[in-house]
Amino acid sequence: MGNWSEELIHCRACERLVQWRNQVSFKKPKRFKHWIYWARPVLGFGDTNAELLIVGLAPAGHGGNRTGRLFTGDRSGEWLFDALYKFGFASHPESKHFNDSMELYNAYITAVCRCVPPKNKPSTEELKNCQTFLEADLNNLPHLKAVLTLGGIATTWFGRLIGEKLAFKHGKIQQASYKSRTLTVFMSYHPSQQNTFTGRLTRQMWYKVFKDIKEFLSLKQI
Repeated sequence: MGNWSEELIHCRACERLVQWRNQVSFKKPKRFKHWIYWARPVLGFGDTNAELLIVGLAPAGHGGNRTGRLFTGDRSGEWLFDALYKFGFASHPESKHFNDSMELYNAYITAVCRCVPPKNKPSTEELKNCQTFLEADLNNLPHLKAVLTLGGIATTWFGRLIGEKLAFKHGKIQQASYKSRTLTVFMSYHPSQQNTFTGRLTRQMWYKVFKDIKEFLSLKQI
């Protein structure tokens, strides 16, 4: 584990988020009453030789904030890992806890905010504080070709990091550059319950994004 990883895990830069992640860990729903929550900033994870980077918003209160791994143990993760498995990026179609033997193939998952924020709304200052960790993940992926941003906030803040103006629209594909590297950015609604339960994001729409990514990476490998 690199020095920046240790720095992230022990980060307390955002007082509001520190208080909130701890509060969430004490107010457990009954189904998680026996869990000892991670309740710290959450690292990215996956294949460091990946061509695909997935950028989410933040850990879920009773998902990543509980399990210590992004999208693990929450409803959004059910959608994400299902699609990753279906298109050959993951070893299993679901991820429920940190030690479930989940492996990612040619994909890496990160987020623009590493602590669970109240109402899933990190402040501008909190997002700024996390940029250095997003940049560290990005710099640790030398073979990166494609980026999937989940939702408007993730899209905007990933764009700020690489110095590109990315205007969010579901299904949009936009070329970008970062340190002389060309990246292709794919945009999708976040697979949150707010979007999936209301039909704003359907399985068909979701799978189409991954189909586009898979086809793009297959062509790049020829």
